[in-house]
Amino acid sequence: MTAMTRFPPCRRNRVRPLLPALLIALNCLTGVFLAGSIGTTDAHAATSEWATNEGGRMRLVTLPPGPDGKMRGALQIEPKAGWITYWREPGDAGIPPKITFPQTDKVKLTRMAYPTPKRIDTAQLKDIGYDGPVAFPFELTLTDPDQPVMLSASAFVGLCLNICIPFQADFALPLGKDRGTPVEEAMVINSAEAQIPPKPTDDFAVTHYAMMHGGDTLRLTIRLPKQETGKPTVIVTGPEGHVLVDGINAQRIGDSYSLDMPVGKLPKGYEITGKHWGILVIAGNRSIETSLAFD
Repeated sequence: MTAMTRFPPCRRNRVRPLLPALLIALNCLTGVFLAGSIGTTDAHAATSEWATNEGGRMRLVTLPPGPDGKMRGALQIEPKAGWITYWREPGDAGIPPKITFPQTDKVKLTRMAYPTPKRIDTAQLKDIGYDGPVAFPFELTLTDPDQPVMLSASAFVGLCLNICIPFQADFALPLGKDRGTPVEEAMVINSAEAQIPPKPTDDFAVTHYAMMHGGDTLRLTIRLPKQETGKPTVIVTGPEGHVLVDGINAQRIGDSYSLDMPVGKLPKGYEITGKHWGILVIAGNRSIETSLAFD
C-alpha cells in the first residue's frame, strides 16, 4: 500500500548549506512528496518496494540481525538520468540523506556511511553528490534480538535537476532471526560498503596541514599515489554546513601535492581549537577520508 502526500519542487536558487533541509521544502507551496511502500523478499531479510517521485526512486535493504543484535542495511537511491542526489554535506545547495528510526526503545542507528561522492558544478553552484545509483550502508542495534520487530524507518533525501524535490519515504520491514545470509541483499550491502572511502595508506595520505593567515586559509600537503597524475578533488568539512571545495596555489612535486583552501566565514564565535574537521581526497579511482585535529 502506498500513501501519497505532496511536497513542493524547489527551484535551485543558491541555498546556504547551513539551512536545515526542511527550510528548502518550506520555500515552496505546491509539489510532490511520496511516502514509501512496504515489501519483503523473505521472512529473514527484508527489502522494501521502491518509493518513487519525479526525480528517481529509493528503497531500504536489510539483512537479518545477528545474535548480538547487530543488523546491516542500506538505503538505495536511483536518480533519473540528469538528476543528482547528495553526500552528507551537499555543498552550495541540496539536501543530505537522512534515515530515522522512531522505535528508539527497540532499534538504534549506530552507523551510517557515505560512498565517495563527486564534485558536480552546475552554473555557479558547487554540489557534492551522485549523478547515478548510490547506496548508503548503515548498521542498527536491536535491544532485544530474540524478539521479532516490525522495523519502522523514514528516509529523507533530495533529488535535483533544474528544481530540487525533497523526497521522503516511510518504510515498515519485518525482521526475523538470522538463519543464513540472503545472497541478493548481501550483495547490495557489501557493494555499498566497498564504495566507502578507506583510511589513509602509506602512498596516499595527508602529510601536513595548518591554519594560516589568522585562520583565513587552510594549507594542506597530500601524498598522492604515483600512478594518479591528474588533479585531485579535495573536500574539507568543518562545522555543520561549512565545506571547503576550492583550492589555490596548487603545486605538485613528485608525489607531494600542496594547496591552500580559503576558509570563508565560520559561524559567529566559532573556536577551532580542539575541533576535528573531515577531509576527503579523490585521486583518479582512489579516495581516502580522515580527520584534521586542531589542537
